[in-house]
Amino acid sequence: MKRVHVWISGNVQGVFFRASTRRKAMDLNIKGWVKNLEDGRIEAVIEGEDKAVKEMIEFLQKGPFGAKITKFEAKEEKYTGEFEFFEINY
Repeated sequence: MKRVHVWISGNVQGVFFRASTRRKAMDLNIKGWVKNLEDGRIEAVIEGEDKAVKEMIEFLQKGPFGAKITKFEAKEEKYTGEFEFFEINY
């Protein structure tokens, strides 16, 4: 199992990034959260099986239609298993 904390910059707010991320996470059985930051970035924490996390990272590096990623940061952290599902935080 793996946990990754990500920050995504660019045209990422107002393009259904969070909703698309939640749908993809549910499809992959990823747990965690995603939220908009006040500085215009997206932040997310994802946990799941290694293969699913890798696929989720690939999705987050591209984003949904209309998104334009200019910077992608990912930091692997210790897996905790603390999440029951994937949610959008506000």
